[in-house]
Amino acid sequence: MPDSTASIRIVIPVLNEGAALTERLKALQGLRAGGAELVVVDGGSTDDSWARARPWVDYLLSSPRGRAAQMNAGAAPIPGSHPQALLFLHADTQLPDDALSAISQALRSRAWGRFDVRLDAKDARLRIVEGMMNLRSRYSGIATGDQAIFVRTDAFRAVGGFPEQPLMEDIELSKRLLRVSRPACLHQRVITSARKWEAGGVWRTVLLMWRLRWAYFFGAKPADLALRYGYRPRPPAAAANIAILAKAPVPGFAKTRLIPLLGAWGAARAQREFTLQAINTAQQAGIGRVSLWCAPDAQQPQFRALRKRVGVSCHTQPQGDLGERMRRCAEQHFSQADAGPLLIMGTDCPVLSPGRLQEAARSLSQADACLIPAEDGGYVLIGLRKMLPEAFSNISWSTSQVLSQTQARLSQAGASLALLPTLWDIDEPHDWQRWQGMHTDEGAS
Repeated sequence: MPDSTASIRIVIPVLNEGAALTERLKALQGLRAGGAELVVVDGGSTDDSWARARPWVDYLLSSPRGRAAQMNAGAAPIPGSHPQALLFLHADTQLPDDALSAISQALRSRAWGRFDVRLDAKDARLRIVEGMMNLRSRYSGIATGDQAIFVRTDAFRAVGGFPEQPLMEDIELSKRLLRVSRPACLHQRVITSARKWEAGGVWRTVLLMWRLRWAYFFGAKPADLALRYGYRPRPPAAAANIAILAKAPVPGFAKTRLIPLLGAWGAARAQREFTLQAINTAQQAGIGRVSLWCAPDAQQPQFRALRKRVGVSCHTQPQGDLGERMRRCAEQHFSQADAGPLLIMGTDCPVLSPGRLQEAARSLSQADACLIPAEDGGYVLIGLRKMLPEAFSNISWSTSQVLSQTQARLSQAGASLALLPTLWDIDEPHDWQRWQGMHTDEGAS
């Protein structure tokens, strides 16, 4: 996105939102057209949320799981972006049509504010619940995340942002901001999901939330309250370097099986985009150094431009079949004295997310190797905790036997293996059409 002074940045934390995320982000494109900046922060999704969000946002970021951490990451300074205000929006919350103008007017006299809320179910009891929420907030000055908190950027940064805690982060932020000003309590309503009330029972959920608030008021630890609320603990951090094998985006050389559908130049453009996405995904995973292994060599103009643009180290792929190239890449890595685990991936799987890479790295704390299978019988990623040359020998590459043969070779070598959930890559025209079916390019920035 070019250098901008967007009036407002909309920050949306997501985690495994699935197919519904496309429609939710699509509904916000009018606000983008009106000058808002849209930032999605993924907290380690292992579904296709990462891939679905990409075409519809100005910035797609990854951070440790937890709404506070994700929203702080989305609010952090971004080169070329200078929003005057921040709006924190849950992925299951819909803004009113006049949201931008209402926020702009409110922030002329207040440092922050929130909307009234409406729950998206017909249960009459929920009309009472939402009325209580809005009245309590108006009286106390405490806002909840469901009410779409907005704040001037300078005020948010002056109070230190959200506290790094797994629950009640919205209440604590409200307390901090009350030292700056009372909130603007807008009568316009955001519509938010009633699923937590429907799943837990309306009155049981109300009572649970009140018990948690009182416990927090009397000093209970947010981490303990989060467990009582049903949140899972944040998974442990893991480290691994990532090697990406990539072909130069040259017409007639890359993605040749897509040429009948896209033409040689179109296939080359697709390869360039997939390479950029793979690098971005690997860097956003934040688990270790990222290197690009280039074919036919690292001196191709496209790779030199990539190195300058994204700052990734580039190496020429060795000669030989795919197994030989991966083997020599792994050997170079494990020849280093301080070598940790290594993940090797290609550029053909745009649904591979930072969360999946983090999951693969974590699996290597227990297993010698890990694989993310591909639907076509191959794999989109192999991870190694130590050098295992057997993983690359006597494999019928580019066939449906790759995965099963690799498993057999690792078993024969006595290596333990973690097999992660299957993904799919883009090789054939029907793969491309499937990818396009996940989202159109109408929202691409």
